[in-house]
Amino acid sequence: MLYLSLSLSSSLSPPISTSQSGGPVSSLNMNLYTTKKSAAEGMLDLALFLANITHMKTVIEQGAGFRYYIAVLTLISFSLVLQIVAGVLIIIIARRDVSQQTNQKSLDSLNNVTTIIIFFIFITNICITVFGMERTGIFPRMHF
Repeated sequence: MLYLSLSLSSSLSPPISTSQSGGPVSSLNMNLYTTKKSAAEGMLDLALFLANITHMKTVIEQGAGFRYYIAVLTLISFSLVLQIVAGVLIIIIARRDVSQQTNQKSLDSLNNVTTIIIFFIFITNICITVFGMERTGIFPRMHF
């Protein structure tokens, strides 16, 4: 059984080509890879943006009687602003050619800044989730 799995896995993997120096030749187009990665990041950012807008709408509909109304609206607004900034940076990163030596340092810096902003979005959305939960009365309290 072990021999069968080894022979199947080796027959499914593509052959590795080697250069004249004997090392493997990379057939990965880095510019296409980064463009696809940036597009995927942008789609996730858009999905979170829409979820935050929906959450903001729900909080506004609940009204100022909601216990953490101002805090949640402020956090959602801050998260939306950060998401817009991250989205713009993702578009800038996706439009530049990573294979050009002159772009690599600035693209690395932009990528680092975008990662930090996405981390702040993550932390902000954790706070939104913590403060945004209100007892709805759907589930009865458990008395022990």
